[in-house]
Amino acid sequence: MAYSPRYRYSIAHPLARRFFLLIAAMILTLAAGTVGFHLLERYPLFDAFYMSLITVTTVGYKEIYDLSTAGRIFNSCLLIVGVTLMYLAVGIITQTIIELELGGVYWKKRIKKMINQMTDHYIICGYGRVGRSATGELRRCGAQLVVVERDAEKVQQLMEERIPALVADATQDKSLMEANISSAKGLIAALATDADNLFVVLSARELNPKLRIATRVGDEEAEAKLKRAGADLIIAPYDRAGKRMAQTMVRPNVTQFIENLTQDLGLEVVLEEIQVSPNNRLVNQSLGDLRLRRDMGVIVLAIRRSNGQMLFNPAAEERLAGGDCLVAMGHSDDMHRLDRLLNQNE
Repeated sequence: MAYSPRYRYSIAHPLARRFFLLIAAMILTLAAGTVGFHLLERYPLFDAFYMSLITVTTVGYKEIYDLSTAGRIFNSCLLIVGVTLMYLAVGIITQTIIELELGGVYWKKRIKKMINQMTDHYIICGYGRVGRSATGELRRCGAQLVVVERDAEKVQQLMEERIPALVADATQDKSLMEANISSAKGLIAALATDADNLFVVLSARELNPKLRIATRVGDEEAEAKLKRAGADLIIAPYDRAGKRMAQTMVRPNVTQFIENLTQDLGLEVVLEEIQVSPNNRLVNQSLGDLRLRRDMGVIVLAIRRSNGQMLFNPAAEERLAGGDCLVAMGHSDDMHRLDRLLNQNE
């Protein structure tokens, strides 16, 4: 869902121009006054500048030296310009405060409204290294997401990148409700400590029992607790990193191939999962009858049945059932064709 949270720029740029013009006008006025008093009244340059400054700022000090008629006429003009600039400065400062306050409130309300309209989106709790990586991958897949982060500066950065974000504590039920957890499809708990992630998982599971929850864990002893709290997937980043480095040493080509598929690093194929609609006309047909590899160039790597059973490298005799999820590999366009084919209702 596209949106434009760049209120900081849309407001700040015109205001910056106004302040620049105001300061430039003040400098030019002071410079003109200094030159005028120096030429008309033969004031020394510093005295001429001081006389211009007290005139423009209307502080009410008396004249340094007695002025001639020409000097008083010039000083009167300078006084009118100074009063105008002072009123203009007060107006610009007031307008700045009002626009910044109203602008921030307006965009916060707009973002809140947009989040409330989301469905099947993902909530990322925490925007550290794990949260950033998860956010990037979900954006690459075109998924809707909301980031819940305590750090206001990180949230501002996310907003500038057009990513919906909330300045909130993800361990609080209220924060998760603001992220529209009742309509969310999944949640990633990527906070710094296992205790915080445990609070998030407990709250999320209670607020949305159907939610798919993934979390990171630092301590192996906390893994069982997070599982009991309701986490569907628990990842130990350090353990995964060690295994991945070892696999890179032992099976470098296999590891590179998997990275190309999962991270879009150059191959023109994608690895996707496609669910079969219960009312699709192809239900009860076998993979051999569908001829997906010959007609579409798609390879079915596995089938996950609706009961959770996973069939790897399914035989041609395996028949599709409503609710099955196909893990397939192929060109992006071919995968879109297969998705439309398996989700057409009779």
